[in-house]
Amino acid sequence: MIVGACGTRAQKLLVVNQHDRTVSILDAASGNKLASIAEPIAGQWGHEVAVSPDGKTAYVPIYGNSGVGRPGIDGQVMLVIDVPSQTIARTVDFGHPVRPHLPVLDAQRHLLYVTTELDDAVTAIDTRTLQMVGKIPTGQAESHMLALSRDGRFGYTANVDPGTVSVLDMAGRRTLAVIPVAQKIQRISITPDDRLVFTSDQHQPRLAVIDTTTRKVRQWIGLSGTGYGSAVTPDGKWLLVAIPAKNAVDVVDLKTMLVARSVSVAADPQEVLIRPDGEVAYVSCAGSGQVAAIDLEQWKVQKLMQAGAFDDGLGWAP
Repeated sequence: MIVGACGTRAQKLLVVNQHDRTVSILDAASGNKLASIAEPIAGQWGHEVAVSPDGKTAYVPIYGNSGVGRPGIDGQVMLVIDVPSQTIARTVDFGHPVRPHLPVLDAQRHLLYVTTELDDAVTAIDTRTLQMVGKIPTGQAESHMLALSRDGRFGYTANVDPGTVSVLDMAGRRTLAVIPVAQKIQRISITPDDRLVFTSDQHQPRLAVIDTTTRKVRQWIGLSGTGYGSAVTPDGKWLLVAIPAKNAVDVVDLKTMLVARSVSVAADPQEVLIRPDGEVAYVSCAGSGQVAAIDLEQWKVQKLMQAGAFDDGLGWAP
């Protein structure tokens, strides 16, 4: 066990490095790399990671060797990593090529949801047995990312090239609605009160604000450039949006629905993960292989942590 200065277990950041085909484990306090775990599937790699609430287990689906909507090898397995020992403990096989992408945990129900693009579905896995227990159809192709409501009842998928968001009944395992958004979208996030969902238009510098009650696009927020990954602070006041072409993160005031400031980070920011205490945001910067840690009080980068080549998905291990 990694122990901090006060005798408590150190908090760790897990980073999926696409071009290295590795998962880095970083000490969040010092920024030092504790381990680099090689992904063992030849010629394929993962994009995203989820970590159990106790910080002991991480899940990394192996997507394949290409990007969404592009030709290539289609992945069909997920790695299960034992974080304390920094080793791969298990492999879960989906049974056929599905391009598994984003894992999202519903810890209360002992479920892990994984977007499985080639099935036009989200696959549910029991975390106690690692057995697949069902699929939720999205009704759309390229269901790449998933946001889950706080109570676990509803899911929202960003369907990239269709440019839509599917609303899912997670328990009933059915599609409730498909919301037209734009020609092409990427990434998705949800407010802590579950009232609003956000996704970025990939052809215009704007962010869609979806009302989860009406299941319609309520408005658009202008951005400094094309948006990508996003995350809302735990207090619901701020939305951080990665702007890859600007090497920056736009900060949206959710009261005014306007960009309040922009924070410069390293090259090509991808994903945003906000620490549970709301004090720091971590941003994977694929162009530099670093993770930027942003102080959310001063709105400045505290430090840049070295991860790996084309770092993308982030996970928090308390």
